[in-house]
Amino acid sequence: MKGLSIYHRSRASSSLPDFIMFFITFYVHKLESARFTVIGPDQPVTAIVGEDTVLPCHLSPRISAENMEVRWFRSEFTSFVHLYQHGKDEYEQQMPDYHERTELLKASIMDGNVALRISNVRPSDEGEYRCFVQDGVFYEEAVLELTVEASGSAPQISVEGYQDGGIRMVCQLSGWYPEPEVLWRDHSGQPLSSTKTKSTDGRGLFEIKSSIIITENSNQNLSCSIRNAYFNLEKEPSTFYISELISWKEDFFLPRMSPWPVVCSVTLVISLVFISLTLFLFMLRGKHLNTISKLQADLEWRRSLSDTVNVTLDPDTAHPELVLSEDRKSVRWGDTRQRLPNNPERFDTDPCVLGCEGFTSGRHCWEVEVGDAGGWSVGVAKESVGRKGGISYSPDGGIWAVGWRWGGQFQALPSPLTPLPLSRVPSRIRVCLDCDRGQVTFIGAGDEAPIFTFPPGSVPGGRIRPWFWVGPGHPAQPVSLRHTAERGTGNQPL
Repeated sequence: MKGLSIYHRSRASSSLPDFIMFFITFYVHKLESARFTVIGPDQPVTAIVGEDTVLPCHLSPRISAENMEVRWFRSEFTSFVHLYQHGKDEYEQQMPDYHERTELLKASIMDGNVALRISNVRPSDEGEYRCFVQDGVFYEEAVLELTVEASGSAPQISVEGYQDGGIRMVCQLSGWYPEPEVLWRDHSGQPLSSTKTKSTDGRGLFEIKSSIIITENSNQNLSCSIRNAYFNLEKEPSTFYISELISWKEDFFLPRMSPWPVVCSVTLVISLVFISLTLFLFMLRGKHLNTISKLQADLEWRRSLSDTVNVTLDPDTAHPELVLSEDRKSVRWGDTRQRLPNNPERFDTDPCVLGCEGFTSGRHCWEVEVGDAGGWSVGVAKESVGRKGGISYSPDGGIWAVGWRWGGQFQALPSPLTPLPLSRVPSRIRVCLDCDRGQVTFIGAGDEAPIFTFPPGSVPGGRIRPWFWVGPGHPAQPVSLRHTAERGTGNQPL
C-alpha cells in the first residue's frame, strides 16, 4: 500500500505541468473566441428578379477581414456561393449557378464589412445563406434569409370560346414570383369560383391562366386582380364589361345556346322546325328585349361595312422619315430623313402620321393591313395629341392603340402596356371607334376575332383621328384603308 501511495504521488506530480499548460491553452483559446462575432441582418433580405442585391454581413468589433477567409455558402460548405481567402477571390469550386454573378464588396473590408453582391437575381437564389469568416483556427458565421419576388404583367381578360352553355373568360398573366393568387370578383367585390392552370417560363417565373364561365343571364361586370400574400401586394384589377359580349353574342350564344333545333331538324318535319324556331324566338324576345335590340343595332353596324369612305393619310403630320404613297393610303419607313417643313402639325421625333379624317360623333370603322415585318401600331389619337418631342403611347398621351413593336411583342398600349396573345397577331386589323360611347375596339379583319377593347368612357369628347406608328424595317403599310360610318346617322368625316 505504501508503494502504491508513493506511485500515485509521483503521477500527480508529473501531470501538474501538463494540466497547467492545458488550462492556459484553453483560456487563451477562450480569449481568442471572443475577439469577433459575425453579424447578419435580423430580417430577410428581399430581392427583385433580374436586379442586383446585396447580402449584408460584418464583423463585430469592426476589425479588418483582409487576411481572413470569407466563405459564403448555402447547404454545403465545400460547394460555395463565393470564397475569399489568402487576399483574393477563389472560383474553382464555386456553384455553377453563381458563376460570374457574385462579388465580395472589398471597399470596406478593412472595417470588417464582408457583404456579398449577387447580380441578375433569379428565383432559384431564394433561401438560406451562411456568412462564414475564419481567422487561423477561430471562426464564426451568421445565417440570413433571401426572399425573391417579381411583379409581372397586369391581368388580361380575354374571351376564349363557348363552353358548358356559356362563354369561357380567361384571365392571363405572366412574369410573377412567387406564385400569386388570381381573384375573380363581381361588381360588388364578391369572389367568384374559377379554375386555374399554371406553368413556369425559362427564368422560373409563373405564367397563370384562370378561367370562369359566363352564362347569358349574367348581368354584372367582372374584374380580375392579382394578390401576392407573401409580399402583401395586390395588382390593380382588370375589368370586363358584360355589355361588350353583345357584339360577340352572335358568334357564341345564338348558334349554340340550344342545340335542339339542329337535332329536331334531323328527326322532325320542316313544319315542326319552323314552329319550334318561332316559339323560341318569341320567348327570347320577351325575356331579353333589351339585349336583342342592342344585338340588332350591332348587326346593323356590321352590315354597314359595305358603305365605305376612303381614309387617307395626312402628309402635313407625317414624320420626315416616313414615306407616303401617292394615293396617301400607305406608308413605310424611309432610308433617309426627308427635308420637310417643320410645321406645327408634323411629328418631329416619333415616326407617326395621322389620318386626314376626324370624328366627333357616331360609329366609324376602317381596316389597316399591317403585314408581318418590322414594328407598327394602329389606333386613334386626339386631334390635340403632342407632335413635338417624345410622346406617350397611352391614353394619358391621347393615344388608344395596339401594336407589334419593341422586341417582337404584340401589345395593347394602355398604361401599363398589356401583352396580347401571339397567336392572335393578324395581318389586317379593323379599328372601330364609337365616339358616342367613348370606346375603341380592335378586331381581326380576317376571322372577326376580338383583339382588344378600350372600355366605354375611355376616349373623351373632341375630334378623334386615325393614328399610325411605323418602325424601321417595315415595308409599305398600312394599305387598304377603309372607313365605315354607321348607317342612318348622317355622320361624315370632318
